[in-house]
Amino acid sequence: MTNTDISEAETRKLLIDKALLKAGWGPIVPFRPGTKYTQGSVEEYPTKNGLADYILFFKGIPLACVEGKRVRIGPQNVLQQAKRYARGFEAGPQSFGDYHIPFAYSTNGKIFWFQDLRDPLNLSREVAGFHTPQALMEMLKKNEAEAKKWLRDHEIDRVHLWPFQIEAITAIEQDILSRKRHMMVAMATGTGKTFTIFNLIYRLMKSGYAKRILFLVDRRALAAQAVTTAASFEAEPGLKFDQCYEVYSQRLRREDLDEEIKFDPKVLPGEYLTNPNSRDSFVYISTIQRMRINLFGFEGMFSAPGDQDDDSDASKMDIPTHAFDVIIADECHRGYTAQEESRWREVLNHFDGIKIGLTATPATHTKAFFKEIVYSYNYERAVREGYLVDYDAVAIQSDITLRGVFLKEGEEVGLINTETGQLKFEILEDERELPAPTTEINWTAPDRNRKIVQEIKKYLLEQERQISHFPKTLIFAQNDLPHTSHCDQLVGLLREEFNRGDDFVQKITGSPSVDRPLQRIREFRNRQNPGIVVTVDMLSTGVDVPKIENIVFLRPVQSRILFEQMMGRGTRLCPEIHKTHFTVFDCFNGTLLEYFRKTTGITAEAPVKATRTIREIVLAIANNQDREYNIGVLSKRLHRISKNTTQEGRFQFEYILGCDIAEFSKTLHERLERAWSKTIKTLQSDAFLDLCENYPRPEKKFIRANGAEDSVYSRIIFRAKDGRELGPQDYLQEFEKFVKMNPEHIEALEVLLKKPKEFDPKQLKALRETLATKPDHLVDKFNEKNLHRAYNKELADIISMIRFATKGGELLTVEQRVNKALMKVKSDRSFTEEQNKWLELIRRHLIENLLMEKEDIERLPIFTREGASWNKLNKVFDGKLDEIIHEVNEAIAA
Repeated sequence: MTNTDISEAETRKLLIDKALLKAGWGPIVPFRPGTKYTQGSVEEYPTKNGLADYILFFKGIPLACVEGKRVRIGPQNVLQQAKRYARGFEAGPQSFGDYHIPFAYSTNGKIFWFQDLRDPLNLSREVAGFHTPQALMEMLKKNEAEAKKWLRDHEIDRVHLWPFQIEAITAIEQDILSRKRHMMVAMATGTGKTFTIFNLIYRLMKSGYAKRILFLVDRRALAAQAVTTAASFEAEPGLKFDQCYEVYSQRLRREDLDEEIKFDPKVLPGEYLTNPNSRDSFVYISTIQRMRINLFGFEGMFSAPGDQDDDSDASKMDIPTHAFDVIIADECHRGYTAQEESRWREVLNHFDGIKIGLTATPATHTKAFFKEIVYSYNYERAVREGYLVDYDAVAIQSDITLRGVFLKEGEEVGLINTETGQLKFEILEDERELPAPTTEINWTAPDRNRKIVQEIKKYLLEQERQISHFPKTLIFAQNDLPHTSHCDQLVGLLREEFNRGDDFVQKITGSPSVDRPLQRIREFRNRQNPGIVVTVDMLSTGVDVPKIENIVFLRPVQSRILFEQMMGRGTRLCPEIHKTHFTVFDCFNGTLLEYFRKTTGITAEAPVKATRTIREIVLAIANNQDREYNIGVLSKRLHRISKNTTQEGRFQFEYILGCDIAEFSKTLHERLERAWSKTIKTLQSDAFLDLCENYPRPEKKFIRANGAEDSVYSRIIFRAKDGRELGPQDYLQEFEKFVKMNPEHIEALEVLLKKPKEFDPKQLKALRETLATKPDHLVDKFNEKNLHRAYNKELADIISMIRFATKGGELLTVEQRVNKALMKVKSDRSFTEEQNKWLELIRRHLIENLLMEKEDIERLPIFTREGASWNKLNKVFDGKLDEIIHEVNEAIAA
């Protein structure tokens, strides 16, 4: 008999009683008239409306009514029966509207539903199990109305928070005040989610609404970042947050934290988890992996991609469901496989607290859990409002990346043993194709990587020349596998090409070969070196390095969530280096940017389905679960093994199966029909299952195509407002069309083209602003920087570019245009030596600003440093300075 077949009475004895005792509701006793109950669960308690299955007492107070049903019955609607008994209970010391008991449960021993009956607006909810007596007493005594009043009456800090951060806190608090218990906040990477949420945490704790808060992250780097926020956020005048409330974290090393942070990461005392006390107020920062070990042990554990956090000191603990009032899941989009998502949900579902998910990239599986996005602040709006920077794009095309490599007979290739790293060379005896999708997985072409690095180098050195510092660059590589690491290959090439020492280029991954990766991240953020970092996944999420000015995609990405997180490494503002934008290098000829342009903001991608083990499939067949389907799955798995095992492996399978594994896989269905017991016994034998998991495999060779030559070039990509990506020629065609079609709609453009004598500095300023922000043209920005890049003429002046777009002709630089204008003015006048000295200053000013106005002489350093004033210079030019400036401006605009 299975659990689903047992009666209600058996369900109560086998399952519900056990759950009550585990939560501390013992002893379980039958009702006896006239008995005064102080502690425990009283069965078959009579009420006006019938017999309640259990009434739960603590310190003489009846706290909850429980209705139990057999496993086959879903308990959600059964809660109505428990509420009926709570209304009919007559021995309660106080009333709560129609009810005489404050809380109610319904359960089938597997699923538990709970409702706080003290307010008719409180909704029922599923919980992981019965609350402890202490939890219900704490709930009963909590002055929630007073806490909510505090939140309503106290204004959110408007000094240190940006307006949208205030909006986010307001939205979350409004949902909390409306009794919502699941919510998600979607804020673009770089907009300060952690700082925002710590402001919220402070308000919740200060108001008394929450005392114990769990802040979950998915890797130690993010735990260190949250600790840093807590230690640097000034919650009250002169007091940091961690000076107002206790902040605990899992074990962090000193080097995990910024040097200026004076924080001693305190490890949470075990009793804070196992025996929550209403007097304690604290925040606990933990990885979700560690918390899962604390709740369920090491069985079924998962790890974050690219992370090597050591949780060997963690252990399973008896943590009650009320251990935390609020649970915050940072980067809650994480969980790229169904198995990870399942483990992630197990942790969150265990706790009966308000659950807030934080992410920059909401996905369907996270939205399904958190139910509602209460606030959203996307990247486009953040850029528009000036809180994040926009990006330029460069497409790098490599023939090998697009087409792979075709090797001819007689060519020499290197073969790397993926287990030992040993390299040997071999002459091909036949031609061989290396397909593009498997580059850096099964083979590599060093010339491809070198030429891509050389192409990127051109841009980085040009940026360094323009901005007077080396732009920090983050490169995403395909992998960091032992002996065939794409990261290592790129690090070597970058060090050779830039020749600035090993410290200038560093690898930061979760590989054991990287010493103290969190310290390396901190150095990347705070120091000059490294200037270039190569990673795979470790820096894709949540890591804050505002100085990053270049993102390089040298690995294919299929997940929009991961792509947006990677892009987010470059979006942050950095006033320290006057960062205006970042550059994205798409090393797949722009196809990555084009692919993700077509997907939606909230991606519909679900977590990747985890592959079941052969043991699980065999067990399903033995239990007749979806039998035909699972037999087919097992047959395919065995056929796949037959194609991947060695001759020794085939012999071992033949010894166990009595025939070749390929033959066995083909006839599996027939064998099970003809000899079920014998075949199932074979399939469930340890010898067969162990061999399926550890069968001998041929030695894997990684090919290094040293002789393959690549052809690599790049092009700048411009983004249109309709999402299209334009090359330079397409962009200039849009500009030409815009200039020709809009003179009558844009005054400054009309003046320049039709009445150039009236074109003055105010018109120039208006024209520049219009080109950069005009909302109704197809291309997002026609600013001078983009036009310089499209024309491939960095110093061309805006007037020349507009005239070139309308009439063709010569593209002049600013200096050429200014010199030409001054020559015209000088040809009509004669100037003294002193006047020519001042004209040289005016020339230099015009090269920077193109046009000039009277006020410039009084306010700009180029003139004031020389002791100039309008009256002084006007006297030098015999009272004709105004006339001369007008002539120069007119000549420039002509």
